[in-house]
Amino acid sequence: MISDEQVYQQVTQIMAEEFELEPESLQPDATLYEDLGLDSLDAVDMVVALEKAFGMKMTDEEAVRSVRTLADLFDLVCRLKNRQVTKE
Repeated sequence: MISDEQVYQQVTQIMAEEFELEPESLQPDATLYEDLGLDSLDAVDMVVALEKAFGMKMTDEEAVRSVRTLADLFDLVCRLKNRQVTKE
């Protein structure tokens, strides 16, 4: 099973590569739209990249829409991964 720290590192790497962001800017309190400059199309790309990387589906649209910061994103991915593990 992947640890929360590994999730954090992988999400950070995906965000840096997918959106050409500086790793230093990827702090947990960074907001996706204001601080990192993502838009709604980027949000769709982000979901697709994370689903592919972690082998899961982000089907809870409300939870995805509530993500405002990287910390929110890390928490969501960790929750989904943990839920996926308990189903297996």
